[in-house]
Amino acid sequence: MLRKRIVGVITVKDGWAVQSMGYSRYLPLGRPEILAKNLDRWGADEIVLQCIDRSTAMAGPDIGLIERVAQKGLSTPLIYLGGIHTAQQGVAAVHAGADRIAIDAMLSDDPSHVHEIEAHLGAQAIIAALPLSVEPTGLMHRNYRTGALSALPDTLLELIRKRIVSEVMTIDWRNDGGRAFDTRILDAFPLADIPLIAFGGLAGPDQLRAVLSRKPVVAAAVGNSLNYQEHTIRHLKKALGDLPIRAPSHERRIDH
Repeated sequence: MLRKRIVGVITVKDGWAVQSMGYSRYLPLGRPEILAKNLDRWGADEIVLQCIDRSTAMAGPDIGLIERVAQKGLSTPLIYLGGIHTAQQGVAAVHAGADRIAIDAMLSDDPSHVHEIEAHLGAQAIIAALPLSVEPTGLMHRNYRTGALSALPDTLLELIRKRIVSEVMTIDWRNDGGRAFDTRILDAFPLADIPLIAFGGLAGPDQLRAVLSRKPVVAAAVGNSLNYQEHTIRHLKKALGDLPIRAPSHERRIDH
């Protein structure tokens, strides 16, 4: 049985790690590479570097940041998200030290680039990041650059259905940094048997249990709440021990 994962998310703005509240208010936390080293030491199953200001500025991925984090010698797999608009940029992020990449704007702007990345790196290296919410009209996708809401386009759903990406990160953008993840997003997702990562508003074992107990969900991504107490991940995994959760990393490896 595949074990479910707890993913630590570091949100980066202007080169600094920040606490995000609704992607509209931010509090500084420090250097992203230091937070990444902490999450690695504390037992995260994966680490996401989410650079939220790269795409809107058309700045491309933050290769320097990826390299600085990779130079910390992490044993935890690193996922990079932010500013990837072309296949070349996606490949460059992996060459800089990311194990996988998450893509967002490219999914709608030019899906052909996604196919090109898949040809270079394989589907296992690609995650689709989708800001979603449940509205009176149903499940809606948010364009974070314009704020517009629309139904998931058929071209995007077909790309996911064909497994050009390995997993889908369902981002509850309304509850980022605040209330609990809206599990209706998971229930309304139109494709069955697609591995989902739940992210947005998750904190505490009860909230994680609500998403991880759903069959399609393979991981819960947690941001702000993991950065304040050293043993949070260990305590979460202990509290969720009746679910098929990966053992804490300090039990899977010997640190030197």
